[in-house]
Amino acid sequence: MNRIPVSDLTDGQSIEQPFRAADKQLRVNRQGGKYILMRLSDRTGVIAAMQWNADEKMFDSFDRGDYVFCRGRTQIHNGTLQLIVTDVERMDVSEVDVAQFERFDADASERLLQRLTELLGGLQNAPLRRLGEIYLADQNFVTRFQKAAAAVSNHHAYPGGLLRHTVDMMELCALIAPRYPQIDAELLMFGAFLHDLGKIEELASDGEIAYTDRGQLVGHIVIGVQMLGDKIAEYDAGGEAFPAELRLHLEHLIVSHHGQIEYGSPKLPVMLESVTLHHIDNLDAKLSTYTTVIDTDISGDSHWTNYNPSIGRKLWKKRS
Repeated sequence: MNRIPVSDLTDGQSIEQPFRAADKQLRVNRQGGKYILMRLSDRTGVIAAMQWNADEKMFDSFDRGDYVFCRGRTQIHNGTLQLIVTDVERMDVSEVDVAQFERFDADASERLLQRLTELLGGLQNAPLRRLGEIYLADQNFVTRFQKAAAAVSNHHAYPGGLLRHTVDMMELCALIAPRYPQIDAELLMFGAFLHDLGKIEELASDGEIAYTDRGQLVGHIVIGVQMLGDKIAEYDAGGEAFPAELRLHLEHLIVSHHGQIEYGSPKLPVMLESVTLHHIDNLDAKLSTYTTVIDTDISGDSHWTNYNPSIGRKLWKKRS
């Protein structure tokens, strides 16, 4: 079936084609009428969509993660392209080309895993190197890590995004740490490896990315500390106890990496390594988010994006 990829949609197009329902909500407008707010996706991206004059029967006719055939028209609202849906019908998986909707890049994931293995295997700190080996020896962990997203939206919000974010951060640590000899470069690098691993449990990436019950109730920071405890228990079972102070430092790197209490960190960064980790995390996440804003912008201005309310600004997009 010929279809227009989400990344190629423009204003004023009539649409009759399948999407994947990334999310849906039944809402009520100011006049008391109901409408369905959706996020529709394919392998190239996600577009917001609305179906007016909806009811519970229409809302219940498909689920999140289903393939749906939509009829409607694109339009720009507040600088953002959206789809006004007039009809939506659930489709069977046999009716679609799944490759058009699969956002996971297996080849890229394998290359990233190889690089991660090299980075962890090259550590001179023996306890950290051994702990890294224990993580990578867990095939269930590795498989889920390769396909995990780093977020539901914004930065690295696609299957495999967490591994990309993690390896990029570890590479940044290797570049930055030598400029500051006060920093334990290997501790910083291992903190980058650990900092978001709880997202493997916090987010479901098999299908559309969404928060799990455990993710909603506990969150990736606490989950990450729990995962670290499990792996250290495996380390200790080998006959040699993992250094207690090093464990505390690793736990601190996980719980403080958001940088501020109001941003979700149980503790503020109080080590040079944790301060550095927070800023590297923020840098990589922000650049990923802003690059996505530029790449998906539909402004007619060749110099500037439309105003983006999520980041509170326009972005300069001209490239020489």
